[in-house]
Amino acid sequence: MSLSLRTRLLVAVGAVSLIALVVADIVTYQELRSFLYRGVDQSLAVAHLPFERDLGSIGPAPRGQGGSQGGVPGENPGAGAVPAGPLNQPQGEFPSCETFSNVGGLDPGTYVEVRRAGGSVVEDCASRSLPGISVSTPALPKKITGFSTNNAEFGEQTAYLTVANKSGPSTPFRVRASILRGGPYTGGLLIVAVPVGQTVSTLNHLRNVELLVTAVALVAAALLGWWLVRVGMRPLRAVERTAEAIAAGELEQRVPGDAAKTEVGRLARALNVMLGKIEKAFAQRDETEAELRASESRMRQFVADASHELRTPLAAVSAYAELFERGASTRPADLARVMQGIKSETSRMGHLVDDLLLLARLDEGRPLDRQDVEIVELAAEAVRTAVTVGGQWPVRLEASHPVEVVGDRVRLRQVIDNLLSNVRAHTPPGMSAVVGVEQSDHEAIITVSDSGPGLSDDQAARVFERFYRADASRSRAHGGAGLGLSIVASIVRAHGGRVEVSPRSGGGSVFTVHLPIAPSTEPPDPESPDPESPDPESPDPESPVGTDSPAGPESPVGPERFTANT
Repeated sequence: MSLSLRTRLLVAVGAVSLIALVVADIVTYQELRSFLYRGVDQSLAVAHLPFERDLGSIGPAPRGQGGSQGGVPGENPGAGAVPAGPLNQPQGEFPSCETFSNVGGLDPGTYVEVRRAGGSVVEDCASRSLPGISVSTPALPKKITGFSTNNAEFGEQTAYLTVANKSGPSTPFRVRASILRGGPYTGGLLIVAVPVGQTVSTLNHLRNVELLVTAVALVAAALLGWWLVRVGMRPLRAVERTAEAIAAGELEQRVPGDAAKTEVGRLARALNVMLGKIEKAFAQRDETEAELRASESRMRQFVADASHELRTPLAAVSAYAELFERGASTRPADLARVMQGIKSETSRMGHLVDDLLLLARLDEGRPLDRQDVEIVELAAEAVRTAVTVGGQWPVRLEASHPVEVVGDRVRLRQVIDNLLSNVRAHTPPGMSAVVGVEQSDHEAIITVSDSGPGLSDDQAARVFERFYRADASRSRAHGGAGLGLSIVASIVRAHGGRVEVSPRSGGGSVFTVHLPIAPSTEPPDPESPDPESPDPESPDPESPVGTDSPAGPESPVGPERFTANT
């Protein structure tokens, strides 16, 4: 049967308390018992001396002193007086029991017995404190052993023992037996015994008090231990509640008390670290699942849109082939129209397949070409091309200084080309556009703004989606499959940047591309000459930008530095 931690702690506290109390009780009882019995033994050691003198075992007391203690001449002289015999009997004679019982100064119930060397009893008597009071006698063994020489008792061979009472177990006797060293009973035993009922009563009372105190102390220790365990278990109950909340799905819960420098505090810190990692893992899992679901949704939409876009040119090619089979091959005018239509539709399908392949490669994260690219020069090339392709849409380049990034030159050029193509596709002829290049902190910023009709909020939110067209009818009057701006977003994202669209003040839209600049690129000091700028006295005729050289009417470069006009 497994016990709870609280129960085990209470049992441990109770066991420790019980052991400590029992040890204290035993030590106290034994010390008091030894102390009381030492007092009894000392009284027995004094009481036996007059009897040994009367029995001739020790010499008579000197006059004026009553003899040296122990009656041994020359040993410890003057240490103390030896009490006189009970009735000043002649040496070698033991007083009668009647006269011995009337001797004062002895403890009530004192028992004296003399044995010969062979073990036979010579005489035994018991004193009584008052006439008419019966006395009891000890249950002495027939043979007493365990004698030892005690220097404190003048080298006597003595033995101390506790025996029962012949009348019952209520009042035991403390017995002192000594071997007689002189007189007619030399080699015999002098036995003096006193009842120790009061001593036993005192010890019994102490035992009862100890039992009561032990029981009360155990109950108090159990109650105090229960309270301390309850208080000490509060942090663990907090851990339990936190675990239940986390099991219910509240992964943001944390165990309180992790700042405490205790075992529970260290446990709380470890649990909180673990919970943080678990929450992060679950968040990553949810994010991954969301990305997978979104990717799957995009893939389905992508396939559907690609199928829709390819269906039209395929249907057109099929129609031209059918027209060819119906006799267009024999009519030169129809044959030319059929061949031109097939060429146009296949070219359209080729561009669509190329765009789809580019998007697929960018989605796979294939590495791009990495080299230093000067954005102003790249934008100038794109502006010249845009002027050549769509002269009805004036384009102007604005830049204050060169800006260099690390990236794929071809793809970055495609970004600007697609943005300018988007201007031609969605603004009426005559609407102007401005391409701006600048540097802010650690970013190169490319802006393409137009003065067209602009985009609504819903259109601006979806303009970078694949196959998205702002016109609900999906008109193909201007061509295109709605992939140009999605390609822009994918290329910029592959370069570690971002692209945004916002309304332009006064009408139109502004597309803003943010790209990280090259690590060594720093904005030039306007007060110091540019060491890489061409000498004003010898301009480079092939450079797309100029400083002081005037621009002709066909040139995309205007009178301001890094400004192209059309």
